[in-house]
Amino acid sequence: MFFLAAFSLNISAQETTSPEKFGKTLNLGLGIGGYAGYYGYIGRSLPVFHLDYEFDIAKNFTLAPFVSLYSYKTGYYWGDDHNNYPYRLYYYHETVIPIGVKGTYYFDQLLNANDKWDFYLAGSLGFSIVNSRWDNGYYGDRNYYRDASPMFFDFHIGAEYHLNSRLGLFLDLSTGVSTFGLAIH
Repeated sequence: MFFLAAFSLNISAQETTSPEKFGKTLNLGLGIGGYAGYYGYIGRSLPVFHLDYEFDIAKNFTLAPFVSLYSYKTGYYWGDDHNNYPYRLYYYHETVIPIGVKGTYYFDQLLNANDKWDFYLAGSLGFSIVNSRWDNGYYGDRNYYRDASPMFFDFHIGAEYHLNSRLGLFLDLSTGVSTFGLAIH
């Protein structure tokens, strides 16, 4: 990202009549999650869908309410000879919907970036709604996959490349789930 920033900096200072607005932006992203952040430890990567809408709050600062979604199932071989439960493969199913708000500060003026690029640091705070269940007949430890906290706080660093005045592509690297997606202004 620093390599791209070096080539994207605007060499000559341009005077504008009004500061750039970052809000009024719908961000649709797809990420790969499963190992860190508010998604808990799953043990493998899986797709995560993300949606947020940014509002301008102050110069170079936005807030964006967001919702994400992921779902998965995993098998667990279990049985109990002492209680007459035969060994077989049982499945654990989980759907998680993280909801929260993301605060973003844009560094375009500080970096003197041209109009095609936006660079930012952000933090997100929220909670996860979790729906989980085991297959019928499973009487083992039902908390086996329940290590994640419902509350989370993540850090983000990212960039957006503007394809035109209405559309952009973004990459958001996060301590939670990193996403790549489409920004609609």
